[in-house]
Amino acid sequence: GGGGGGDQPGGCGRVGDGADEAADRGTGECLHAAGSRGPSQVDVDESDCLEFKLLEKEDCEALKMGSYLAVAQGSGFPPKFVDITYRPKGEVRKKVALVGKGLTFDSGGYNIKAGPGSLIEMMKFDMGGMGAVMGAMKVIGEIRPEGVEVHFISAMCENMVNENAFRPGDIITASNGTTIEVGNTDAEGRLTLADALVYAENLGDVDYIIDMATLTGAMIIGLGNDYAGFWSNDEEMAKMISESAKKGGEKIWQLPLPAEMLELTKSKIADLKNVGARAGGSITAALFLQEFVKKTRWAHIDIAGTAWNFGNSSATGYGVRTFVEFVDKLSKQ
Repeated sequence: GGGGGGDQPGGCGRVGDGADEAADRGTGECLHAAGSRGPSQVDVDESDCLEFKLLEKEDCEALKMGSYLAVAQGSGFPPKFVDITYRPKGEVRKKVALVGKGLTFDSGGYNIKAGPGSLIEMMKFDMGGMGAVMGAMKVIGEIRPEGVEVHFISAMCENMVNENAFRPGDIITASNGTTIEVGNTDAEGRLTLADALVYAENLGDVDYIIDMATLTGAMIIGLGNDYAGFWSNDEEMAKMISESAKKGGEKIWQLPLPAEMLELTKSKIADLKNVGARAGGSITAALFLQEFVKKTRWAHIDIAGTAWNFGNSSATGYGVRTFVEFVDKLSKQ
């Protein structure tokens, strides 16, 4: 599986169990596992501190998650939206939502990944963000930090091509009413995350939201395979993430959220478009996601370069330690 877990229980290895699985088996098993109450090989029913909630397609439709469901509609597997809650004993002082991109396979859709360097054969690891979230769930469920309620969230699906798949040029509507022009079906991760972020904020009284995703190729170009990039709308939170990553031994680098670049995500026929300019692609992706968090302290971590070890062809488990250290830090405040 993935990288070792240091002095934390075995969450990192469990991330690898999912991301390493071949997509023809991993997709069905991963989505079926969500439906049978056991993502990331954790039997939540046996825990007295973890609660499992699964939203099926019809539940997501009722919540008007049109952005997420558009991505899912080309697959033969139904979408599964997972929310697992860790509830500590005693008083809850802080509430955190950890949101992971859960694309169990990403073909690119009608903007199909093609040609050298497209990495289509590697897109089983496009659920690396979800894997990190579920790995953190496993660890936090074992170490049981006091005073912090944690939600582990993923909008899981495939991005595939069939007669029902969404198309370039479509206009879709997210659950907060924002309309989105689909400029490229291969910029799908931000579409699933949009509705997941709205859901997380609507939980109520959430102090921090962190999303983690294998989101942009531009991240690999910018920071390589050792550093993840992150953005935050709150500098105190950004400092906490940097400190948590350092303590966990995971390399990370903060990048800006320049308001003037938000114009690159605007559409002439909708509120937003899901692709910006070629330049600064990771930044415009983060600015897009920020539009779906209105008031909560939020951070986005792009692990496109760090989720996979190409040397030994396995998932790294990147993100588990940073998540766990962040929650542990809050617990000790």
